[in-house]
Amino acid sequence: MSSEKTILKLNLPTDPLWVKNVVESNIEELLTDHAYCEQKAASNAITLIVQNPNISELVQEMAKLVQEEMDHFKRVHDIIIERGFVLGKERKDNYVNQLAKFMVPGGGRTHQMAERLLFSAMIEARSCERFKVLSENIDDAQLSEFYHELMISEATHYTMFLRLARKYATGIDVEKRWQEFLDYEGQVIKNYGTAETIHG
Repeated sequence: MSSEKTILKLNLPTDPLWVKNVVESNIEELLTDHAYCEQKAASNAITLIVQNPNISELVQEMAKLVQEEMDHFKRVHDIIIERGFVLGKERKDNYVNQLAKFMVPGGGRTHQMAERLLFSAMIEARSCERFKVLSENIDDAQLSEFYHELMISEATHYTMFLRLARKYATGIDVEKRWQEFLDYEGQVIKNYGTAETIHG
């Protein structure tokens, strides 16, 4: 069993050939998509603050996360500029949109908080795994080092979202719901791995 499957509990690992056969032929597309992923992660953290202002620990963690994600956005954008590229238009992230459909609406504020925290943890887990695959397989020293660093960061985010869900989602079977997210994601990800985007 692979180490990332053990740690992240993902059902289906990314084929390293995704990097060689898809990503390396269009680094500009990958970087543009990555930049928007960081921006969306910051926006998601802001949403969690707006929806749960009464949970001070969550607000503090999300405020730090917004800063970190926007720092990552700037660093990706710096690389885009360094390489003579320009940030393109935002790409639709079909993978994230499919995960969002799995969130169950209603049920009160605590239920909605749990759903969004687990949804967020799921995205961070897959992003962490993708960054690991990129760092280990891309034939580009700068990006290999960059994605190794971000892999560690995403793992920290993943565990933080799960910790907050387990601590504050009282009256909800977080472990059961997390397993359902993992099972669903394992089916969704089968349709990806063919595009030069972080979740593509």
